[in-house]
Amino acid sequence: MLDGGPAEIPEDGEVSDPVLAGSLRVAEALGPLLPTWERAPMQALARLHVLAAADLVDKDLLGRPRAGLGVTSRLDLLAGFIAGGTKVPGPVLAAIVHGELLALTPFGTADGVVARAAARLTLIGTGLDPKGLAVPEVAFLRDANRYRDTAVGFASGTSEGVTEWIVYSCQALEAGAREATSIAEAAG
Repeated sequence: MLDGGPAEIPEDGEVSDPVLAGSLRVAEALGPLLPTWERAPMQALARLHVLAAADLVDKDLLGRPRAGLGVTSRLDLLAGFIAGGTKVPGPVLAAIVHGELLALTPFGTADGVVARAAARLTLIGTGLDPKGLAVPEVAFLRDANRYRDTAVGFASGTSEGVTEWIVYSCQALEAGAREATSIAEAAG
């Protein structure tokens, strides 16, 4: 898994790894969390962190962004974009949300899980993937080094780094749509 946990649920269905358990809690909450994401993104981010990091940090740290280095102001700016403050296309907005949360590490733990969930909520909310069926995470897992390298490029803030991240995110989304199609065809 991209954040250190296993990528598969154990055969017996008992999930003991805290990263995997948090990822599953987050995945289950995405649908119900969408209305909050669209009107109060900061509240949704806090909830995502509570779900993702419940078994990883003390309860008093859950859902609370780190202090300092402009974390809150950058989150506020990002929340404004999410709540309708931009006209960029859905895939670009999802890439920016994802990349910014990875770069900012607003909570200091489970930030990758939160970033990917926030990107997925953005894809759903913009109507690009209204049912949340695309699985770009498969592409991220298949080439974790490229995922991490392009995220570092985004965090650098250079035009090349940001562009490479956005293009890579869009490619992963396209691969995720193909993956979802193949899953549907296999099940059908």
